[in-house]
Amino acid sequence: MSDGHHHEHHGTPHSHSHSLRHRLTHLLTPHSHETADKLDSALESSARGMRALWVSLAVLGVTALAQAVVVAVSGSVALLGDTVHNTADALTAVPLGIAFVLGRRAATRRFTYGYGRAEDLAGIAIVLTIAASAAFAGWTAIERLIDPRPVEHIPAVAVAALVGFAGNEWVARYRIRVGREIGSAALVADGLHARTDGFTSLAVLLGAGGAALGWQLADPIVGLAITAAITLVLRDAAREVFRRVMDAVDPALVDRAEQALREVPGVREVGELRLRWIGHRLRAEVAVVVDGDSTVRQAHAVAVNAEHALLHAIPRLTAALVHADPAPVPGEADPHLTLAHHT
Repeated sequence: MSDGHHHEHHGTPHSHSHSLRHRLTHLLTPHSHETADKLDSALESSARGMRALWVSLAVLGVTALAQAVVVAVSGSVALLGDTVHNTADALTAVPLGIAFVLGRRAATRRFTYGYGRAEDLAGIAIVLTIAASAAFAGWTAIERLIDPRPVEHIPAVAVAALVGFAGNEWVARYRIRVGREIGSAALVADGLHARTDGFTSLAVLLGAGGAALGWQLADPIVGLAITAAITLVLRDAAREVFRRVMDAVDPALVDRAEQALREVPGVREVGELRLRWIGHRLRAEVAVVVDGDSTVRQAHAVAVNAEHALLHAIPRLTAALVHADPAPVPGEADPHLTLAHHT
């Protein structure tokens, strides 16, 4: 049998006071995992993601604008590469913002799981954006190696590099923290992107130092180093997004789910267990073995308790479909035998 109830997991609290309040409420009052709670949690996590995007967009926009002014007067190709990367990083807020808005929409008869996977598409767009910025930075640096030009206003370039590092590191920490708290791989990938931008800004500072010592090739060489750094973050972001698109989950979550299910009274064994991300929320499908002599109501109660245990054991799990199988009896035919030719 299958249990069709879908409940909402309350998620990871974002403050100590909230955590204490949640625990006291959980102990002293009846609690619910009904649809209204699920909707509230989904909207809250999406709203936090949107807030992280717009705040970081504003910070990176100001940073890139300040750097662009210095690029115009100095001619630094290293700073140009950094500015382009910062601009691209700021613009990745657009596909992510669209994904978060889509993720709020209710499921339909066509999109029965909702629109959460739009975040995976946004992650792909981010990876492509990183790749494009790496190609542009590399091409510009190679062109400047072939045709070296002096860098002007070196102190301004150095200040712009420091501004770029500070802005990007702040945005990186903010995006990664919020992304991990709400379970958004795309937002975490975007945060890693920003962190690399911060280190490339420091590389621009080295190029300015070399130019100040009269070494004209320092600027384009640093530009190539920035390209290499962007390529490294491209690899990490692509791996993270690829795993999410392929429904990969942390094996530790599977272990935790199995342990929680085995502790449920009435569950004799845990069969097939599947977890998958849909946007920044998890869903589960599991088969549990129950007493073959149980009534339908008793087996259903075990399934409901199993789902409830999963919702409390797995962070960001919003729904679990639990199927109850009767314990096998010697000599009895496998009840799933009629499905064998479909496997």
